[in-house]
Amino acid sequence: MAGVEFSLRKECSVFSGRVGFSFRQAYIFFYNLFQFCGHTWILSNTIARFFTFGQDALADTFYSVGFVMSLCQLLSILELFHIADGIEKARLLPRLIQVMEKNILLIMIIMLEEIQSKPVVCVLLFFWNILDLLRYPYELLCLMDTPSIAMLWTRYTLWIPLYILSVATEVVTIYRALPYVEPTVSSSCLNSTGPFVLMAYLPVLALGASVTVWQLLKERQHHLEKWCKKMKRK
Repeated sequence: MAGVEFSLRKECSVFSGRVGFSFRQAYIFFYNLFQFCGHTWILSNTIARFFTFGQDALADTFYSVGFVMSLCQLLSILELFHIADGIEKARLLPRLIQVMEKNILLIMIIMLEEIQSKPVVCVLLFFWNILDLLRYPYELLCLMDTPSIAMLWTRYTLWIPLYILSVATEVVTIYRALPYVEPTVSSSCLNSTGPFVLMAYLPVLALGASVTVWQLLKERQHHLEKWCKKMKRK
């Protein structure tokens, strides 16, 4: 009886482990699929509006895609828990910096309606979407164990200069936002400190971006070496 009981417990633990594993895999798959569909819709909407209305579409791009972009960026906070829990294998520090800098800039854009119609905001959203559309399809292919060397190279090589360009666009966006948070006599204490907070955020943004690029270069080297070893074994 003791042997039968031990065998049943072992089978139950294995079964529960498989169920848990499959649930985690299904969850992370649908999360990446949702993000991919969301950013695909945003990019398609932005491009379609540009070809339809020309430069006039830049003025109200944020009004058209701002809600979906805000939803996608808000949900991206979950990725920090994915990495901490081990569902996703990635470095926590660069992902933390990327998630926080996007959400902070997005909150600033939402609060300052005057800059929502600026062309730089449209360019910023464009870079953000391109970066996410390079990452989420790769994550989906990794879950299905079908990533190609072209997708791997694009994810960890082309992604880096595009990220640098997006950070530069974020800096320009902050500078364009400064005139709209300049202190006035009738402004509140929070508004009067706004320009100084934004200026202080710039070196923090530069430092965070430098750390992120350094970490991404290390991650790129690791994945490419891992791929080369895998090809040599075959």
